[in-house]
Amino acid sequence: MAPSRNPLRNWITALCGAAALIACATVLADPPGRVARLAQINGTVSFSPAGEEEWVLAQPNRPLITGDRVWSDAGARAELQIGSASARLGSNTSATILNLDDRVVQIEVAQGTLNLRVRRVYADQVFEIDTPNLAFSIRRAGDYRIDVDPNGNATIVRVRSGEGEAWGEGAAYVVGAGQQYTFQGEGLRDYFVDSLPPPDEFDRWSLDRNRREDAAVSARYVSPDVVGYSDLDEYGTWRNVESYGNVWFPTTVAVGWVPYRTGHWGWIDPWGWNWIDEAPWGFAPFHYGRWAFVSSRWCWVPGPVAVRPIYAPALVAFIGGSGFSLSISTGPVTGIGWFPLGPGEVYQPAYAVSRTYFTNVNVSNTVVNTTVVNNFYNNTNVTNVVYRNREAPGAVTAVPTAAFTGAQPVARNVIPVPREVITREPVSHVVAVAPSHASVLAVGAAAAGAAAAVAVAKRPPPAALERRVVAKTAPPPPPPSFATKASLLAAQPGKPLEPEKLKGMAPARATETARFKVVAPTVTPQPLSKEGGGKGARAERAATPGPTPPGAAAVPQPPQERAIREGKGGPSQGAQVPQPPQERATREGKGGPPQGAQVPQPPRGAEAAQPPQAGKGGPPPRGAEAPQPPQERAMREGKGGPPPQGAPVPQPPQERAMREGKGGPPPQGAQVPQPPQERAMREGKGGPPPQAAPAPQPPQERAMREGKGGPPQGAPVPQPPPQERAQRAPPPPQAAPVPQPPPQERAQRAPPPQAAPAPQPPPQAVQKAPPPPPQAAPAPQPPPQERGKGKDQKEKDKDKDKGKEGQ
Repeated sequence: MAPSRNPLRNWITALCGAAALIACATVLADPPGRVARLAQINGTVSFSPAGEEEWVLAQPNRPLITGDRVWSDAGARAELQIGSASARLGSNTSATILNLDDRVVQIEVAQGTLNLRVRRVYADQVFEIDTPNLAFSIRRAGDYRIDVDPNGNATIVRVRSGEGEAWGEGAAYVVGAGQQYTFQGEGLRDYFVDSLPPPDEFDRWSLDRNRREDAAVSARYVSPDVVGYSDLDEYGTWRNVESYGNVWFPTTVAVGWVPYRTGHWGWIDPWGWNWIDEAPWGFAPFHYGRWAFVSSRWCWVPGPVAVRPIYAPALVAFIGGSGFSLSISTGPVTGIGWFPLGPGEVYQPAYAVSRTYFTNVNVSNTVVNTTVVNNFYNNTNVTNVVYRNREAPGAVTAVPTAAFTGAQPVARNVIPVPREVITREPVSHVVAVAPSHASVLAVGAAAAGAAAAVAVAKRPPPAALERRVVAKTAPPPPPPSFATKASLLAAQPGKPLEPEKLKGMAPARATETARFKVVAPTVTPQPLSKEGGGKGARAERAATPGPTPPGAAAVPQPPQERAIREGKGGPSQGAQVPQPPQERATREGKGGPPQGAQVPQPPRGAEAAQPPQAGKGGPPPRGAEAPQPPQERAMREGKGGPPPQGAPVPQPPQERAMREGKGGPPPQGAQVPQPPQERAMREGKGGPPPQAAPAPQPPQERAMREGKGGPPQGAPVPQPPPQERAQRAPPPPQAAPVPQPPPQERAQRAPPPQAAPAPQPPPQAVQKAPPPPPQAAPAPQPPPQERGKGKDQKEKDKDKDKGKEGQ
């Protein structure tokens, strides 16, 4: 037939063909080419399938999909393998797979610890970890750790290698290798930086798993995206076999072992019936490649090394139809039989797929001609196929239908099938049986049955499941429950529902999408400050009418601390405010968090205003919280001596403001508020000061009192005698007392070196001081110039009086 000479007709024909392909692709929405594998389980790990509310004991080799939830209980660990990445859950960790397809991997961590190892990041690929405080997006291959405290108040991001982006509302930052940042809130405004701590026990376990992957010999023979290849080294050997090339022989199986027999079946959308093997290596050989019977042994033949593999639920062919029956002691029962596909044999999915998917799922898992593959696509009339494994000894496995749909262990329910029955029964690619609720839970050999598995399983805290989460990528809506789909699944047994049938169904958790706060990527990620605290945090602190401790200006302050600065109250006297573990360990001279600490404490700054007492340890490191300088401690101990330059003596902001007659916030570099005992001393109610020479007043203090501005950054501001301070301005009653650490903690905290004490009442007098009157009115104040002049004369008089008393 000669080609048409009408260009317009050819163009219209091509356009119609393209439209038909687009429509076909829309109707036949292909399933993703990858899943997550639940690879390692140590301790009690629970699992909840997508769309369901039940929690059951997790099973190794369970394929995980969008919407699945995992809980790692106290002392437990779990590993999820996703293509070339490994996500490891620590103790008390709640994780949800928000989205998993060919382009996006999105995992929610509501609380706990996640160690993430990404070996490669393909172009246009999204790898995102969402927490209550931020969305962390992976930019480069590397090793990452995410810690979320149990209340969801803070997230610690550690980047040992690689690079990522932290996304919040209206802000985004780049976190590079060798960095650790703690973020509080949702806007990334409050954060602080710290050096990477040494690896704890959970990190060392993850590093061991990484080394195991890197040293795997099997990586030479399979595609790097084959999930589970690193398990093959320990449980088998590689050999080169004629006609097949490099193949893997399992060496830890029993005599008479057959593929697809030691495990159970489960229903997992959108594929339908999936095989879940019980062997520790039982993932890669059952979802990729083909099996061959060579020299009376079974061997696994992987697909091409240079091709990204497509996940398949089970590479088998089924025998028998609706009338297939098995003979048991009680009589005939309906049954289901299957055998593994051999190299070069075409896998025909039971779920609706496009021609492209049909081709790729075959050519990526075995060496087969594409023409042969195309002959099978949407063709049910291919009957002259010779399946080599069908004739292999004992290759066919058959169980009663109830055991198949009930996710019962296959090995316990196998029924021998006579050779003549195997030869007579037709081969099919669809199991014409509808799933049950037990098929969805698919607990297998976890317990005696589904009810026992549900009873033993632990659930995450309800708050973790309901917690709001920040996301950069909007996750898809949750799927409907099995109960919602059951009637439609029964109408088309063995086949999953098509996407158009799922669109009108209500999701199982209708309010699930309201939990996610999607931050639009309208900003360009910026490098993070090494000093901590973003621009928003610094602007907020600058507008706060309270002082910022020197050397800790970049440390984010929690609401209690800001309330204390603003005079709005705070924790009660003696209430101990939690500190991040790194900060507490640093103050105690221990260098870092305790080994095994996996869940971070939210950052706190309220203790920055606490005056440390005389201690016995070493000096606190620079950049920790802002404790009271050594002069304050020395003045309380009555040791005297002028303060050294650069060591300011903190004072309440109200007193400085009233002393300066300005009433506004002090300049940058103002000092930390004094505790209640010091205010009592200023009001003349704490007893007379010890007989010692007062510290001389530096010119900066006199200039400040004369209204000439505040001291330079970090300049010392010595205290005037208590009598003079009491005459100038008593503190207002609204000022909340700052909590004091217990004596044991004060004893552990060490004063910095070169402490220059100034005279202060002894501790006994301070403890006996009565609290300030609630309605104390401030004494009349002279103009700034007059106060400055009178002050010098008062100092001279007091020096003379104290000199006489000292004689």
